[in-house]
Amino acid sequence: MSIDLQGDVVFEVDAIGWAPSGARTALSLHHELDPARLPAANKGEATVGGHERTPSGRYVLATGLADEEDGLCQAITPGALKPRVTYRVAGWISVSVAAAPGAGVGGTTTYHPVHVSIRVDDGRCVIDGGAVACSAAASESEAAGGGSRWAEIKGAFRLKESPRSAAVHVHGVPAGVDVKVMDLRIIATDPKARFSYLKDKTDKVRKRDVVVNVAGGAPAGASVRVVQLDSAFPIGSCINGTVIQDPAFVDFFTNHMDWAVFENELKWYWTEAQRGQLNYADADRLLDFCDRAGKPVRGHCIFWAVDGDVQQWIKDIAAYDRDQLMAAVQARLNGLLGRYAGRFPHYDVNNEMLHGRFFRDRLGDDVAALMFREAARLDPGAALFVNDYNVECGNDPSATPERYVELIRYLQWRGAQIICDALDALSAATDLPIWFTELDVGEPDDALRADDLEAVMREAYAHPAVQGVVLWGFMQGYMWRQDAALVNSDGTVNDAGQRFIDLRREWTSDARGRLDADGQFKFRGFHGNYVAQVTMPTGTKMLKAFSVDKGDTPLVLDMDN
Repeated sequence: MSIDLQGDVVFEVDAIGWAPSGARTALSLHHELDPARLPAANKGEATVGGHERTPSGRYVLATGLADEEDGLCQAITPGALKPRVTYRVAGWISVSVAAAPGAGVGGTTTYHPVHVSIRVDDGRCVIDGGAVACSAAASESEAAGGGSRWAEIKGAFRLKESPRSAAVHVHGVPAGVDVKVMDLRIIATDPKARFSYLKDKTDKVRKRDVVVNVAGGAPAGASVRVVQLDSAFPIGSCINGTVIQDPAFVDFFTNHMDWAVFENELKWYWTEAQRGQLNYADADRLLDFCDRAGKPVRGHCIFWAVDGDVQQWIKDIAAYDRDQLMAAVQARLNGLLGRYAGRFPHYDVNNEMLHGRFFRDRLGDDVAALMFREAARLDPGAALFVNDYNVECGNDPSATPERYVELIRYLQWRGAQIICDALDALSAATDLPIWFTELDVGEPDDALRADDLEAVMREAYAHPAVQGVVLWGFMQGYMWRQDAALVNSDGTVNDAGQRFIDLRREWTSDARGRLDADGQFKFRGFHGNYVAQVTMPTGTKMLKAFSVDKGDTPLVLDMDN
C-alpha cells in the first residue's frame, strides 16, 4: 500500500494485500507480459499526476465466486481518507468465464457489472462505482492469462467525516465468473491542478486569435471595443408550464440560459394521453415563451423506449395488433414533425434505448432506425439524437460506452442520421458531436455543489466533441433531483448558481484597447458572435458584427469592408 498526500494517489492496492471475500473464493497473482493483452494507458489520468498511467500488467485473479457478494477486499490505511475531499477510484477490471473441460474457445459475449465499493466503519457503503466488463467463454489457460477485454474502473466519492476504518471491496459478478483486478488505486483529486489544465485545453479548443484591422492610415491610438453577444457553446435548461409563471425563474433563465427543453410537454404521453385526443396547447405556449425570449428549444422526445413511460392505450393496441401500433408510430411522427417542422433544431428520437425496447420488441429492431429516417425526412433541418443515461458511470450493464457505440453504429448502418451525448469512448468511436442534455449536480452542501458543478462544466467545455450542455432545471422546488438547485425557492442565487454565473462570465470575451501603428488591434476570443466598434479621435465610429468560428489561423476583421 502507498500513502502520498502530497501527490495524488492516497491509496494504491498492494497486489499481495488482497483478502478473499466468500467461503470458496481463491486469489492468485499474475503478471501479463504481452502488451497486446494489456488495457490502453489511462490518458485521462495524465492531467492528474502529470504523466500517463501505464498499466503494470500485475493483477489479482479471483476464482470460485459463489454469489454477487463474493470477491476480494483490502483495508485502507487508517487516516488516509480525509473529509470534504473528492476521491476518484481508478484501475482496470476484467472478467472471464471458464469453459467446461474440452470445450472450444469463444462464446456469447456477456456484460457483467463489477462493483468497486468503499465501505467505512460499520460497513456503510460510500461509493458503489466500478466497471462493466464483457466476457466470452474461455479455456482454462485463458481464464488465468487474459482472454477478455479490460474495462476502466470509474467512480468517485467524498466523506463528511474521517472514518475509523475503511476498506475497498470488489464484487458483483454472478457465480462462475472470475474477476481480475489491475492497478486499483484511490486518488485525491486536485481541482486547482485539474482546472489549470482544463483552462489551457479550453483556450485551444474554444478560442481563436482575432485581428481587428482598419486600413487607409487610421490613426494609432483610436479606441477599440469588442463585445461578445453570444456563445457558440450553448447552455440551457428544461422548463415547464409552471416555472415560466415564476418571475424569479424567468429572470435567471432569460439572463443566463441560451437554450430550453420542455420537461414533459412534448412527450407522447403528454400530447396524446388518450388515443386520438391531441394536446399541443401546452407545448405551443412554451414554444411561444421561448420565441419571445429568443431561446432555441430541443425537441424532447418523439418516442420513449422504456415500458414504464409508454401510455396505456399504446400498450393496449401493442398487445393485440402490430399493424395498429406501427400506424400509431407513423401518425406520431407525421403529427409532431409535420406540425413543428423547422421549430426544434434538435430531437431526441427514441429516448433511453439502452434501458428500454418497447417498440423494438413489438415492431422489430429496425423500427428504431425507421424513426430516425422518417424524422429526417419530415424535418431535414433538425439534428437527431441518441440519448441515454449512466453511460459514463461504469456500473450499469445496460449502458456501457461499448453498447452505446454498438447502438449508434447499428442505427447508422440502417440509415439513421444521429448525434450522441456521452464522452471520450463515444467521440473516438463514432466521431459524432456530443451534448450533455439532462445535467444536474446533487449535493446538500451549497459550496461543495458549486465545486462539483464547476468540475463537470469545465470538463464538458474543454472537451472538443461536446457542443452544449442543458441542465435539467436550476431552481429549488421545480427540480426532480434534490439538492441540485442553483437558485433558491425565494429567488436568491446560491453558491452553485454564482459559480455558474462566474463560469459563464469567464467564458465570454470582452476586449478593449487601441489600434497600433499598423491600424490593428489583436485579441483572443471565445467562439461566438460579436460586435466591434472603433472610435476615431474625431469621434467618428466604425461598427461591425462578426463571428469567431473554429480555426487555426487568426481571423482578420476588416472594419472597412
